Formats: sequence, C-alpha cells, structure tokens
Amino acid sequence: MSQFDQSHLEVIEQGILLFNVQKYWECHEDLEHHWLEEPGPLRNVYWAVIQVAAAMIHFRESNLVGARGLIYKAKQKFDRCEQFNVESDLLRSELSWTELKALVRAVPAEPVLSDFEKLYAFRFKDPSLWTWKLKNS
Repeated sequence: MSQFDQSHLEVIEQGILLFNVQKYWECHEDLEHHWLEEPGPLRNVYWAVIQVAAAMIHFRESNLVGARGLIYKAKQKFDRCEQFNVESDLLRSELSWTELKALVRAVPAEPVLSDFEKLYAFRFKDPSLWTWKLKNS
C-alpha cells in the first residue's frame, strides 16, 4: 500500500491554491479529475478535500443540510485514509492534514452553521512554503 508522497503533492497543488483563496467550486473541479484517475486508497485524500470544499460552499450559502452531509462523508474519507495507511509525514507537514482532520472531526453530528466557522477559516500550508519545493529551488 502506498503512502501520500511528493508526486501526490504536485498533483494536488493547484486544488490547494484554489481552496486557500476560497474558490471551493474550482478546487472541487480541479481535484475531481485526480480523484477519478487515482485507482487506489490514495484517492481518499483528494476525495476528502473535495468534500470539505463542497461543504464550505454549502456553509457559505447557509445550507446547513448540505454542509452537514458533506462533512459526514468527509469524515469517512479521513477514516479510510487512516485505515489504508495512506497518511504520511509529508501529508501531515506539507498539507496541514492533522489540523484539517481535527477541524472536520470537531463538527458535531447535528451541527449548527456556527460549528463550521473554524473549518471555513482553515487554510492549507501555502504551497510556496512546502519544504520539498524550497529544497529543490
């Protein structure tokens, strides 16, 4: 079973940039291609980010039902990432994965809109600061 590595960071970079500027729909669209092309358990990393981005669209539109449903699904993808051991030190350090996962899991099963505010404020680590990129520049 493979873990998230530098090649996956390269694939996800554009989606992360879009997420960080709250272009959640565009993030979803960018990552969807990678999610569909990834045949193994690593697809759950892309899928989790897609579902969080989609939940943030619903939150922004005050659609509690949509946000709640997608966060529930995102929690399942984080569980799968753990189950299939795809999480790596690179994923945790370069994508702020542990923080994202904690924020998603902190949303209660029966949330109110304000339960999504911390998640809405979340930004991934800026890709220009990814350690492997700095080493190679």
